[in-house]
Amino acid sequence: MRNTRIGFIGGGNMAASLIGGLVADNWSTDQIYVAEPDEGCRESLSSRFSIHTSHDNHSVVMASDILVLAVKPQVMRDVTTNLAEAVLRKRPLVVSIAAGVRMVDLSHWLGDYLSLVRCMPNTPAQVGSGATALYADPSVDNAGRDMAETVMRAVGLALWVDNESQIDAVTALSGSGPAYFFYVMEAMEQAGIELGLSRETARLLTLQTAFGASKMALESSDSPRELRKKVTSPGGTTESALTVLKEGQFKKLFAQTLNAACERSKKLATKLGQYTDE
Repeated sequence: MRNTRIGFIGGGNMAASLIGGLVADNWSTDQIYVAEPDEGCRESLSSRFSIHTSHDNHSVVMASDILVLAVKPQVMRDVTTNLAEAVLRKRPLVVSIAAGVRMVDLSHWLGDYLSLVRCMPNTPAQVGSGATALYADPSVDNAGRDMAETVMRAVGLALWVDNESQIDAVTALSGSGPAYFFYVMEAMEQAGIELGLSRETARLLTLQTAFGASKMALESSDSPRELRKKVTSPGGTTESALTVLKEGQFKKLFAQTLNAACERSKKLATKLGQYTDE
């Protein structure tokens, strides 16, 4: 697999994160290609990673065994319809990391091409701690699935979902999830300041607490529920705090939060694919 050539259409933050992860995973830089219209971005990627860069999408397609589509969802239709002929000729495994772009639309824009994998990564991939869900067209064999998983695993956790509709739930949970945690940290930091802590102290304690709790949850065989119970002494400060959250129907609010994100994901996918039947 290390002789597999990987091409990226688009050289933005997520592409750069994936490239950095692959390079750190000892992938040969001579096997990595990027097509990016912005000259400054191309120069930055070439300088950082010593990879092949080009302004020409078609040349990258023709050089690639795996083609990662890393452009914004709003321009995906134009980009892929322009690449369809080259993709049909070269026949790479196409991996999309664009949010909200359904495989039926992607296939249509690429001339009814089927060797496709749809991924939903999240922004912590930029620091090597991402969570990505993948779904492959049934025509993709085990070798193709392994290749796609290897690429996404370079920036964190990668797992497969059973059907494409679950990508909307993934978007709501882990795709948008970092923002939920940032919002909670923002609220905790502000509350700490209002209790008399300095801004810097409140910030550092909040961040370390979030990191430590996540690390405990990752490394423990206990569920989050069990871990919560273990640190909640009857009549103690933690119990008092959690009672306020329960009275505010915190779990119900989070269910509503994820449901809103999931429904929005479905609507955006429909909007982005509105031209499929033209």
